[in-house]
Amino acid sequence: MLFSSISFLFYFLPVAAALYFASPRRLKNSVLLAASLFFYGWGEPRYLAFMLLSITQGYVFGLLIEKYRGKGRSKALLTVSVLFSLLLLGYCKYADFFISNVNRATGLSLPLLKIALPVGISFYTFQVLSYTVDVYRGIAPAQRNYVDLAAYIAMFPQLVAGPIVRYADIAGQLRDRTHSLSGAARGIRRFTIGLSKKVLVANQLGALVAVFKESPEPSVLFYWLYAAAYMLHIYFDFSGYSDMAIGLGYVFGFRFPENFDYPYISRSITEFWRRWHISLGTWFRDYLYIPLGGNRVGKPRWLFNIAVVWAATGLWHGAAWNFALWGLLFAVLLMLEKLWLAGWLNRHRVVSHLYVLFLVMVSFVIFDAESVAAAFSHISAMFGGRALPVLTVESVYYLRSYLVILALALVGATPLPKKLAALAEKGRYTRAACHIAEPVACLALLTVCTAYLIDGSFNPFLYFRF
Repeated sequence: MLFSSISFLFYFLPVAAALYFASPRRLKNSVLLAASLFFYGWGEPRYLAFMLLSITQGYVFGLLIEKYRGKGRSKALLTVSVLFSLLLLGYCKYADFFISNVNRATGLSLPLLKIALPVGISFYTFQVLSYTVDVYRGIAPAQRNYVDLAAYIAMFPQLVAGPIVRYADIAGQLRDRTHSLSGAARGIRRFTIGLSKKVLVANQLGALVAVFKESPEPSVLFYWLYAAAYMLHIYFDFSGYSDMAIGLGYVFGFRFPENFDYPYISRSITEFWRRWHISLGTWFRDYLYIPLGGNRVGKPRWLFNIAVVWAATGLWHGAAWNFALWGLLFAVLLMLEKLWLAGWLNRHRVVSHLYVLFLVMVSFVIFDAESVAAAFSHISAMFGGRALPVLTVESVYYLRSYLVILALALVGATPLPKKLAALAEKGRYTRAACHIAEPVACLALLTVCTAYLIDGSFNPFLYFRF
């Protein structure tokens, strides 16, 4: 069930919210868990078994790890729990990738398992991992209430696409949280903004990407148009979903961490990854990079640590070699910046900004490709390496047709709209107008989004792939 769907907006969410707010405080987590399990099992109920298995092992091992903390048995229990989580994720997500590569390398014909990827498994697996590790480190106490732990791991607002919420950051809110009209209003506003980013911007750009992929005669211009559209599409798609998740969190009394901070204004790849998918980057930093030794080791080992983390980051997004290549590309770029380029980039602000946009655009061409060969073919075509025409009537037509939405997306990917809204909010004569206009604008946006959804417009969510 997508957040950007009629069934979620007008059936599931109103019923879930009504039951939640009608229930007494002691039952709110139970209601939230029941709603989350229904949400998760909407499409494929049998995959609830994977989630419940993951939650249960995290619950049991968390209690045992805390019981034996400080003893060798605690580390052994953590190791078993981590291996269980990774093997479950590996079975669901990477088994066929492994088998197909073994077949390719050996000439065997081992049958593929053809396991459909359970929605959200990459996210809830990482939350279980962070929970057991934090209990082992003494950062958080083990949760003795199974329902509370399950509600944290299965919580539908951030189950499908994050942000990845750590148990230590939300444990207090699971026990006691405040519900208020102001918090709900803030959440509805944030949710509406995210829904609008998804439906009115990301979906339109996604439609252009789909048109390009079906074009029988693409041109060099069309390849560049596709690359720019996809780069903006993935940002508005994913950040829009994060906004919706954070907004729903406010409605239900939770404070989720921010996940995006205008990454396309960055002036280095290092800065880009401090602003893009923040919860994933900090997760890999704290649970993989630092345990490997981080930068507190010799240079060769340090570079090795970066490569491992970014190969894992790439493969986390999908079981295919183009994702691994995507991750390793960023590893190389980050190494170059840390060793040589950082000072130069700081001195050349305009060039450094263009450098980031260009490399990120190319990286997302790799990310979106069906294979490594297809990725190199697309990049070659962008630079005239496939003897394609520079432009065609079709490419010019789609450039003109989508020019307005591309321009709006470019502006919307910067802090400019937020800064203008803040200035209007501070103005002596505009403050009152803003307070009146805000609910009207939210209602108008919700109405327009609903019209698009009823019309059956292009409405995929690309992170279901991961």
